[in-house]
Amino acid sequence: MSKVSILGLQLPTDPRWVNLAEISLEEVLTDHAFCEQKAATSCISLIQRYPDKSMLVEELAPIVTEEWGHFRQVLAEMKKRGYTLGKQRKDAYVNALMLHQNKGGDPASVLLDRLLIFALIEARSCERFRLLSEGLEDDYLREFYRKFMISEAGHYRLFIDLANEYLPEDKVKTRWAEWLKIEAEIITGLEVRGDRMH
Repeated sequence: MSKVSILGLQLPTDPRWVNLAEISLEEVLTDHAFCEQKAATSCISLIQRYPDKSMLVEELAPIVTEEWGHFRQVLAEMKKRGYTLGKQRKDAYVNALMLHQNKGGDPASVLLDRLLIFALIEARSCERFRLLSEGLEDDYLREFYRKFMISEAGHYRLFIDLANEYLPEDKVKTRWAEWLKIEAEIITGLEVRGDRMH
């Protein structure tokens, strides 16, 4: 079984991506920093939207702190290397995922899609971090990204667990399979860019 299929993802990242990322290290670190920032604010938004769901609130509260800590870690690494944080860029991958979510109607379906989109983002980030941890020539950065990979894998699992907590398992399984197909189509259609995490 491939490492991609362990995460559920149907399509592996183009192997050229790691080499392009190494060439564009300042840009990819900037994008990574903003990804961590957005992950923290997205968890805050979920807590604000669903304050009545105790498990969600209790499980995501420490993730907010962890993701913000990751943002600071990336900033520190950039400073150490003499890089500066560039401007935030639109995330074509995340924006494409959002186009497919349920936005109205059944509140349960809206919650399910929110949780599964976050699970997908974490899974793809985990896969990209694994590639960086194995493919970069910089020994320090390989270890740096190995730690991020482990963290993202846990976050991916948490969002799946939250979906199963609040919705019927068969519904989660069916919608997750649909999302995996959508995600693979999105990845297929995106340009391979080394200055982006996704």
